[in-house]
Amino acid sequence: MPSEFLGILETFPNPFPQRDYSIETICPEFTSLCPKTGQPDYGTLVITYVPDEKCFELKSLKLYLQAFRNHGAFYEQVTNMILDDLVAATSPRSLEVVAQFTPRGGIRSNVTVKYAKD
Repeated sequence: MPSEFLGILETFPNPFPQRDYSIETICPEFTSLCPKTGQPDYGTLVITYVPDEKCFELKSLKLYLQAFRNHGAFYEQVTNMILDDLVAATSPRSLEVVAQFTPRGGIRSNVTVKYAKD
């Protein structure tokens, strides 16, 4: 189910829809809120996708990701929400989101979610 932030994402036509190629976008300043403590969670997102007809526009992606700064959700939920929203916005051939969260209490977590068009 797409999140309430989906409307922030903008797209543009893929200039080479006849070709498979991957786009990797690295977002090293991602922030969300821990729903249990209310403390900020920091991490790096690596978004890799093979576009079909549409690509996401980077400024809108930045604004979309900034919307999570005041959103309380566990790592797993945030990562899956981002995947679902990017898939809903672009209908890619494939998409992967790797969320690498900074250590908290001596424990580091990475969450990887993947989508592949049938």
